[in-house]
Amino acid sequence: MNNPYEFNSLQFIADGGPVSMLVAVTLLVMSVASWYLILVKGYRTMRLRKASADFIRRFWQAGSLQAALRQPTADVPAARVVSQAVKAAEHYRLHGAPKAADICNQDEFIARSMRKVVTEASAQQERGLTVLASVGSIAPFVGLFGTVWGIYHALASISLSGQATLDKVAGPVGEALIMTALGLAVA
Repeated sequence: MNNPYEFNSLQFIADGGPVSMLVAVTLLVMSVASWYLILVKGYRTMRLRKASADFIRRFWQAGSLQAALRQPTADVPAARVVSQAVKAAEHYRLHGAPKAADICNQDEFIARSMRKVVTEASAQQERGLTVLASVGSIAPFVGLFGTVWGIYHALASISLSGQATLDKVAGPVGEALIMTALGLAVA
């Protein structure tokens, strides 16, 4: 029982014409972008966690606040929070104590200032995540479109041959489902 139809997904994509190739290239680009963001964000997060833990450990081991603030920070979010808290306390002491006392006390002023830095650091860390969310939600539909296009071509070739036997239908339809599998894999 020799099947003349050989399973070749690359040939299937090429036979699908420019639409199938566009779908495959789109899925490839989405996959590469996703893996790039996953790896870069993962590496950066691990590096920042280690640097922040080192900074916090050195901060509490420092003999004075001035000594703790002089340590190298290398753009560590925890260091920016500490620096902002110290700047806010100094600003409140110099400029805001009489006027700001009606609005908020020193602790609240410092907490607001620190929250602002934390929000900025979080926004910087979350940059690029919308791409991952978009790829995760769009990729299955791109794959489904490729499947529909592949099934259309499979049915067109079956109608041209005039035979609708199982071996003539199963191979092309199976290959068409590759696009759905690719879309789900990318998502």
